[in-house]
Amino acid sequence: MSRADHALKLVQGGPAYRLQEQIGFLLRKANQRHIAIFAAAAPDLTPPQFAALAMLAEQGEMSQSQLGQLVAMDGATIKGVIDRLNARGLVAVDKDKDDRRRLLVNLTERGRAAVAVLIEQAQAISAETLSPLNETEAETLIRLLGRIG
Repeated sequence: MSRADHALKLVQGGPAYRLQEQIGFLLRKANQRHIAIFAAAAPDLTPPQFAALAMLAEQGEMSQSQLGQLVAMDGATIKGVIDRLNARGLVAVDKDKDDRRRLLVNLTERGRAAVAVLIEQAQAISAETLSPLNETEAETLIRLLGRIG
């Protein structure tokens, strides 16, 4: 059986559909593990909030819409995330001088300080999430997930 045939068999379920062998189920379980590890290490922040802060630290000021696209969140979700981060003083939101309809988001000094600590925590969280895998397996998983997403 070729690799493609085997992958198709897993997707189609083969002779008997086995939930625990399905990609969606496995991704959800892996995500639940990661969220639990994240919550234990960084209880004051959600993964989407961290993603927004980390992207702002990496890219600098940008529109709320662009930030949402870069962190894979729809408009309503990124708005809620930004509103909560703004209320905590971690980001500032201003209207674009050239286009008053557009909102610009940037880290505050407090946000920059928080991200510096959070990046170290995030690296430890990722390492713990991937700890059941050896280094080659972890690198392969990351690469393959990048291709899917």
